[in-house]
Amino acid sequence: MTIDRPVPAPFSLHRETVRTEWIDYNGHLNMAYYLLAFDHATDALFDYIGLGAEYARTSDGTTFSLEAHISYLAEVGENDLLRFETYVFDFDEKRIHYAHAMYHDAEDYLAATNELLSLHVSRSKHRALSMPPTALERLALFKTAHKTLERPPGLSRHMGLRQGRG
Repeated sequence: MTIDRPVPAPFSLHRETVRTEWIDYNGHLNMAYYLLAFDHATDALFDYIGLGAEYARTSDGTTFSLEAHISYLAEVGENDLLRFETYVFDFDEKRIHYAHAMYHDAEDYLAATNELLSLHVSRSKHRALSMPPTALERLALFKTAHKTLERPPGLSRHMGLRQGRG
């Protein structure tokens, strides 16, 4: 896949409706399902940059989460449509630092944020592996487009890439 247009800032890749089985005894989205919905947004990002399910099925590479933080900012309920905006903050040859902001689509309020650090790995060797050049090129487009964005509120403690690790 070629990205032939500027990357929107932030980038809205995923929408999802809150399912009945995701509602807890308090009548709102259970915390475990926030993570699941955010994981679906990550899947959409990785599909877009060429590191998704198809890539994992047809190569030795895949991604693992190294760190993830969720901030719960407002409740969402059954059948609410959620919109996810994705921010790519930084990357190197093996790691990606990014976040998703979850919005209630109809009322346009921020419900939660999810900040993540992912590692590209070789499944056969169980070791970090450099990402393919096309994924790195796509990440560079995201980073450039997102470098001046204000980070969404609710992100966790400082996360980022420490230089010299790999």
